[in-house]
Amino acid sequence: MEERPAVGHQWTFLTNHARVLVQIARDPGIRVRDIATCCLLTERAVQRIISDLEAEGYLSHRRVGRSNVYHVIDGKQLRHPADSGPTLAELLAVLLR
Repeated sequence: MEERPAVGHQWTFLTNHARVLVQIARDPGIRVRDIATCCLLTERAVQRIISDLEAEGYLSHRRVGRSNVYHVIDGKQLRHPADSGPTLAELLAVLLR
């Protein structure tokens, strides 16, 4: 008999942090509102994720007028010990194909 996941139990292959990072890598000038729409998140959640990514050194930003332009730190190593080896740039290259 096939086992089925519990009702309401869902999982995905990518975290929200990865989804946000992919959107920023695609368009460094993207607005938080647009990231939220693409990733099906709230704007506040996207802001928290961007703060997390900046605090850990995966992302930086600069103000251009009233907008932010983001910069992905390509050479940064992935955080989890099981993921050690590839750089952020190598991961994004796969996800952005």
